[in-house]
Amino acid sequence: MASKPGFLTDWPWTPLGNFKYVVLAPWIIHSTYSFIVKDEKERELAYFVIFPLMLWRMLHNQIWISFSRYRTAKGSNRIVDKAIEFEQVDRERNWDDQIIFNGVLFYVFVKILPGASQMPIWRLDGVILTALLHAGPVEFLYYWLHRALHHHYLYSRYHSHHHSSIVTEPITSVIHPFAEHIAYFALFAIPLITPLLSGMGSIASVLGYVTYIDFMNNMGHCNFELMPSCLLTNFPPLKYLAYTASFHSLHHTQFRTNYSLFMPVYDYIYGTVDKTSDTLYETSLKRQEDSPDVVHLTHLTTPESIYHMRLGFASMASKPHDHHTSSKWYMWLMWPVTLWSMMFTWIYGRTFVVERNHLNKFRLQTWAIPRYNFQYLFQRQNESINRLIEEAILEAEEKGAKVISLGLMNQGEELNRYGGVFVHKHPQLKMKVVDGSSLAVAVVINSIPKGTTQVVLRGALTKVAYAIAFALCQKGIQVVTLREDEHEKLRKSFGAKSECNNLLLSRSYSQKIWLVGKGLTEEEQSKAKKGTIFIPFSQFPPNDKKIRKDCMYHLTPAMAVPAAFENVDSCENWLPRRVMSAWRIGGIVHALEGWNEHECGYAISNIHNVWEAALRHGFHPLTATILTQSYPI
Repeated sequence: MASKPGFLTDWPWTPLGNFKYVVLAPWIIHSTYSFIVKDEKERELAYFVIFPLMLWRMLHNQIWISFSRYRTAKGSNRIVDKAIEFEQVDRERNWDDQIIFNGVLFYVFVKILPGASQMPIWRLDGVILTALLHAGPVEFLYYWLHRALHHHYLYSRYHSHHHSSIVTEPITSVIHPFAEHIAYFALFAIPLITPLLSGMGSIASVLGYVTYIDFMNNMGHCNFELMPSCLLTNFPPLKYLAYTASFHSLHHTQFRTNYSLFMPVYDYIYGTVDKTSDTLYETSLKRQEDSPDVVHLTHLTTPESIYHMRLGFASMASKPHDHHTSSKWYMWLMWPVTLWSMMFTWIYGRTFVVERNHLNKFRLQTWAIPRYNFQYLFQRQNESINRLIEEAILEAEEKGAKVISLGLMNQGEELNRYGGVFVHKHPQLKMKVVDGSSLAVAVVINSIPKGTTQVVLRGALTKVAYAIAFALCQKGIQVVTLREDEHEKLRKSFGAKSECNNLLLSRSYSQKIWLVGKGLTEEEQSKAKKGTIFIPFSQFPPNDKKIRKDCMYHLTPAMAVPAAFENVDSCENWLPRRVMSAWRIGGIVHALEGWNEHECGYAISNIHNVWEAALRHGFHPLTATILTQSYPI
């Protein structure tokens, strides 16, 4: 929001929230119906094509968003190396408002302007006139409008909203108050309406011009340089005819320079070119990919999870993954895209960079395996998944990473013995492989209310489960199991140690604290007492269909990150903002402490030491409000 919001700051449909698209429904229905029922000679192609144009603009913008986030996470050719936080994501989540606005105006103008609905598909003279009108009046008028918007009166009331984003993303280009968009549309309407009134209008000129505006807007705000130097070398006038991402980036960092729309010629004419434009361009082109200190290796979960990743929909990624979204109407409409994304990840077949963060001097990256939860359940997939994990480990080693942590199902016992397979196969690894189990154990133990004397342990017995049971029995807390096979396995793991005395088998269901993992049944949950606290020890939360409203459910083992943890603009799966899984934090702490041993396989680090180290580096336990909220999935 601008520092002093002026008249017509908000969009007219802001009160509608997510239902804002209803303003387009009458136009879309009418245009589609008319196109279907009318005779071929009477069909209004221009009227009908507006909706596909809007869909194309959304897809075009989303491609830029995903591509830009992928490139800036890798680091190659990045321009501004500063953080993007949730505040910016929230401010820019309404980037589609301008598409709705333009769509409504297109529908109105096609109906009221003579000849608009019967425009031909192509006219060369109209395309040329559109290009000339943009290069002349539009670029010139925009330059002076833009300079006027930087006057303190207009800047404080309108344009400061756009400049709140120092580090730009493609969608930053269209984040303006409603009043600004009215002015911009009036400018851009000149090359659209003039050819039409002159009898030279065509559908191609309209579609081409709108796509050109979107392309240049997105490119100028993508925060990585992609204009190859050979183009400027072989065609020097291009320097004045097309700006670069680094050229416009300086406008967001310096404010009083580089005002031009897409053609810097007017900045050169009026002396407002930033003196460092050429230097920043050359520096950005030479910038190499980041060399991370810590890599966290995760994977896709559900087919819809691609939208919740940072490379997907920014607004969805900034919220905890709500599993119920898969059943919502817009997700059903997205199924063709979802299916295409699944095919693409399967064909691509390589680990990809999802996110980069900074903590003090440490550079952190999250990489994702292009596989889904259900694929980890098939034994025939083990070899290909392990190959992807192994390739990621070797790549991280080559890039100089100090630690790689294995997240979610990448560290399964049956898959790779909690990552131990890779250390055994590559004993020469300098980088440390961490599964984060010790911190997960510590988080669970420290989530148990003080004064607890007895807990239920239920679910698949993993490395974490065994460690939790043993640690609690050492502290004198009785661990109750509900099944004989689980009780026998735990007893054997303890050996002849005295801790076995605190290991009990019971079916009373009277305990108020349940430590649960994978395999908890609906029947077992139904037998728990009212007010029971369920604390997961697995990487996945209980199935939401089995959750009881009269009980409390903790988040999966996680901690809140310190204020110094930068560039956090997305949520880790179902966890709240600025909260990360213990397995991910375990790798970070391992690197911060400089520990010189692997934490994988069946070994586990000193739980107390890992917990104290995490607290010392600013990671802190979750508040009671966060801990006891119901899962969103």
